[in-house]
Amino acid sequence: MLQLLPKSSALTPKTSNPDEVIEIINSYIEQYHCENMSVDISYMNVLDACFVTSACSTKHFIKYPEGKINWIISSELIKEFNENLELGNINYIL
Repeated sequence: MLQLLPKSSALTPKTSNPDEVIEIINSYIEQYHCENMSVDISYMNVLDACFVTSACSTKHFIKYPEGKINWIISSELIKEFNENLELGNINYIL
């Protein structure tokens, strides 16, 4: 599902290295109560964003099976790429 959300309320990692972004987001998930959260990765390229969303959404699901992550993305291609993974805790926002 695509939605519009103000970017100001989202976690925005300050690096474009996908491994570092995953580490930042996963650390946030471990340290804070974030059953529902928003993450802005709109600055990342499509492949890196697909990698980050699938890895971090899995980590988030393990801790919060009923939770959701709103991923702020730059391209609908990211949503299309990850649709078949059936990660039920994801919302994509352009």
